[in-house]
Parts: sequence; C-alpha cells; structure tokens
Amino acid sequence: MAEVQARLQSLSEDYTKLQQELQGAVQSQQKLEAQKQENTNVQKEFDRLKDSENIYKLVGPILLKQDKVEAESTVNGRLEFISKELERTEDQIKEIQEKIEKKKGEIIQIQAGLQAGGGTPGKVATKA
Repeated sequence: MAEVQARLQSLSEDYTKLQQELQGAVQSQQKLEAQKQENTNVQKEFDRLKDSENIYKLVGPILLKQDKVEAESTVNGRLEFISKELERTEDQIKEIQEKIEKKKGEIIQIQAGLQAGGGTPGKVATKA
C-alpha cells in the first residue's frame, strides 16, 4: 500500500513538473509570436518606404543611418529564425502534451486500482 502511494506521489510530482514545463514552452511560443508580429510590421513599413527615404537603427542611445537592403535583409533573417524557433517550440509543446497525457493515464489507472482493489492496484474487490 505504501509503495503504491509513493508511486502515485511520484507520478503526481512528474505530472506537475510537466505542466510547468508546458507553461514555460507556451510562454516562449507567445513571446516568439509577438516578435514575429513586430518584425512583420517592420517588413510592411519597409514596403511602404520610397527608395529616397532613410532608415535609422537604434544602437544604444544613438540612431545610425542604415542601408535599406541591409535593414530588409536583417529583418528577413530574423523572421526566418523566429519561424524556425516557433516550429521547434510547437513540436516541444506537442511532445510535452503527449507526456502529460501518458502520466495522467498512469495516475488514473493507479487511482482506479486503489479504489477497486481496496488498496492494491490490479486486484478487483470481491464480496466475501
């Protein structure tokens, strides 16, 4: 009985850790989505610019003039990187969700065994 309770406690702790890991991954995904949106907006602004207009980049407290081709290249590179990171994060979230479902199933199985078997998983309660 005590070892079943210890196993159940261990599974519950694992489940909680996985939920926290999932929460962290979702927060990373949201942050990446925000960065992607921001860079997409910058890209749209570049499309609206005339060739004669200047682009400035903030470096510390100083605004430096930047070539339009270089600025567009930088933003496109960022968008590509962010998109790859989003894919990686989405895969990570799916993997964590699968692990959570597996742990949840194990926990339910042990709890059902405890309830049905009167304390021992795998045994069915019988009438005396």
